[in-house]
Amino acid sequence: MTGLSVALALSATCAFSALAAAPKPDAVLKNKSIEARIFLDDGIKADAALAADCLTEGEKWLDKNAAEAAASRKEDPQFFKNGGWDFERKYSIRSVVADRYVSILRNDYMDTHGAHPNSDVNTILWDRTANKRISIRPFFTETADGGPTMKAMVKAVIASLKAEKKKRDTSETATDEWFKGIEPTLLKIGAVTLAPSTEADMSSGLTFHYPPYAVGPYAEGEYVAFVPWETLKPYLTAEGARVFGGARPKGDAEAQ
Repeated sequence: MTGLSVALALSATCAFSALAAAPKPDAVLKNKSIEARIFLDDGIKADAALAADCLTEGEKWLDKNAAEAAASRKEDPQFFKNGGWDFERKYSIRSVVADRYVSILRNDYMDTHGAHPNSDVNTILWDRTANKRISIRPFFTETADGGPTMKAMVKAVIASLKAEKKKRDTSETATDEWFKGIEPTLLKIGAVTLAPSTEADMSSGLTFHYPPYAVGPYAEGEYVAFVPWETLKPYLTAEGARVFGGARPKGDAEAQ
């Protein structure tokens, strides 16, 4: 076999291996207007109740976007000459705390043939004991809108974002105008997860996840703000004190 033949054979083998290794979607919707996919990571699929919950939500998302794509195609068919919209949603586990609280990242990709594709990020906190979604309320003595806990969180979130913008050399957008959407309420402070910890089964604090445009221009991409548990210690319930501890692992910031 010649060198060229060997190279071609290796290239074909690598291409086949990459194709074989590509994960298979857990739900797909494809027609002339849209191709959309849902992916659940292996950790989620290992929990039947959690997998069913995510898949039910994901399929509703597929149907909603398919309806919007069909309506858009009917109104402006010229924008679909090169194919339909392309959507993808991925559910992945960020942390498991106390073998009970599962933090999940929900990442969306949307291409509607605009100037550029868009992305979004949201989060889910799952209680394995109750088999349902919960909020972070059980970890804090109070979470009233504009109350001391939420004000402390907002202050810490903005400080973290300013530090990250300084690191990225984008401090010119570390302004009140870009942070005005971060309000001292659970619904408007940002999508939250329990950060992993150097101590097993514990959380080192809260991470807040912001998609492009949320706290900076599109070109700056996503941001993640970290609030260490020590900052929130005065506001913790007994359950909060039980699950928070340790430090943020090295490399966690880079992984987000």
